[in-house]
Amino acid sequence: MNSARASATAYPRGIVRNRGQFLLQTVQVFFVGLIIGMERTVLPSLAHDFGVTKGAFLFLASFVISFGLVKGALNLVAGALSDRVGRKRVLLLGWIAGIPIPLLIFFAPDWWWIIAANVFLGIHQAFTWTMTVTSQIDLAGSRQRGLAVGINEAAGYVGMGLAGLATGYLAVRYGPRWALLLFGLGAILLALLLLVRVRDTLAWVHAEHAEHAVSAPPATAGWMHAFVEVSFRNARYRAFCQAGVANKVVDTLVWVLFPLYFLQHGLGVVAIGWITGVYGAIWGVAQLWTGHLADRIGRKIPIVSGFFLLAAGLVATALVEGVVFWVLAALVLGLGMALLYPNLVAAMSDTAPPLERGRILGIYRYWRDTGYAVGGLLLGLVAQWSDGILPAIWVTAAIVALSGLWIALAVRESHPRAARKRGDS
Repeated sequence: MNSARASATAYPRGIVRNRGQFLLQTVQVFFVGLIIGMERTVLPSLAHDFGVTKGAFLFLASFVISFGLVKGALNLVAGALSDRVGRKRVLLLGWIAGIPIPLLIFFAPDWWWIIAANVFLGIHQAFTWTMTVTSQIDLAGSRQRGLAVGINEAAGYVGMGLAGLATGYLAVRYGPRWALLLFGLGAILLALLLLVRVRDTLAWVHAEHAEHAVSAPPATAGWMHAFVEVSFRNARYRAFCQAGVANKVVDTLVWVLFPLYFLQHGLGVVAIGWITGVYGAIWGVAQLWTGHLADRIGRKIPIVSGFFLLAAGLVATALVEGVVFWVLAALVLGLGMALLYPNLVAAMSDTAPPLERGRILGIYRYWRDTGYAVGGLLLGLVAQWSDGILPAIWVTAAIVALSGLWIALAVRESHPRAARKRGDS
């Protein structure tokens, strides 16, 4: 008992108590967001320059399919590996894996090089973003998980939104290849320099574990047992995993098909950058509020509300025309993502044992980010079969509405304080 108290004193949990390290992790994830965001405006709009023919929507989506498959699989590796060797080492590996991305895009003679670049992007995102959010949860403690995840996702998606807007302007001025090369390498270099000051958070995890144990899945379970338990057997975790897939189908639509949809309506790359940038920035900034909100009222209401807002934003995008209306629809989409995105991670963390947290979050993030591959394949096939993007928007709206309904009907509140207030077991 004395050793547990000493450990808790040496490694106290709480965002304010760990503000220096928490801030460094926040800056790290901002740079992670810059790397994925730099592709979102420019690459789909220039697909024909890399040999993608008009109407080849499935081939176009292949660069996101490769990203989703790699990132999803390596989320499992990153989570389990970080529980053994530490968060910082995995974070470093992720930044090293990011270096080839802008180089491959710059020298790419065809779309296959873009697919290869996104294999590295999947490695980079799996190792870096997974480690920053896991580390911030480690530092924050149980009472501030929603806020911690909200801050993490806010920083990352603000970075994503700003990168989409900035690279749109830079591409117009300097050309797309030079814009992505200089922007990408600059962000990676700065992140690596700041990584020197980051501390590993495994010591905080062991201190939390020494104080109390949390139930299920059991710490003695093997990897496959935990994967099956989280993915299929546990009804709550199963619902959250499908929700993770569904929200990434939406993000795939925005990433791959929205730029082409707006190009078909006569918009230029800067206007498209504003639409996708507003989506990403609102998604990011609003999470500063939505994560904290879920710490107060529980996870379920924000998550379900977010899914229905996503459906509404997609329906609006399909029905309206004009930059102003599409920006407003993007705002609704971003707000929906902000409500559900950090709170799905927080809900998964609520019942995860401290020493198994990395593994369990890795399983959830496997399913969530495999949603990019599912979305790329599904939406690419729908768009190619129908020879248009509008049907893919309607299909996505239906998917997220059904996903929100699943959560509403099948999931009890998982945040301890909110569950006690409602009398849930």
